[in-house]
Amino acid sequence: VQLVESGGGLVQPGGSLRLSCAASGFTFSHYTMSWYRQGPGKERELVARISSAGAILFYADSVKGRFTISRDNAKNAVYLQMNSLLPEDTAVYYCRPFSTQYWGQGTQVIVSS
Repeated sequence: VQLVESGGGLVQPGGSLRLSCAASGFTFSHYTMSWYRQGPGKERELVARISSAGAILFYADSVKGRFTISRDNAKNAVYLQMNSLLPEDTAVYYCRPFSTQYWGQGTQVIVSS
């Protein structure tokens, strides 16, 4: 199993980023997928979750209305569109197949002026 997150970077408050997660080594289209994040000094938290068929299952209250999770099963990829970013969104973001212990290396997002 390989999970490769990308798309992070430094962005000003109010800006946007689109994270991508390229998955391989398992039948991607069969799995619910999640985005997690871990901010500095914080525990890892669930941000968003999408079913294998593309139904939205969960958004953390802190990101509702600002973040959108989506997936493309033909490309074995899951995405996180992040708008109206806040400094508290600063974290390393990870994707993960539901009910597995697989993690990628994460992608760093820094929201700062």
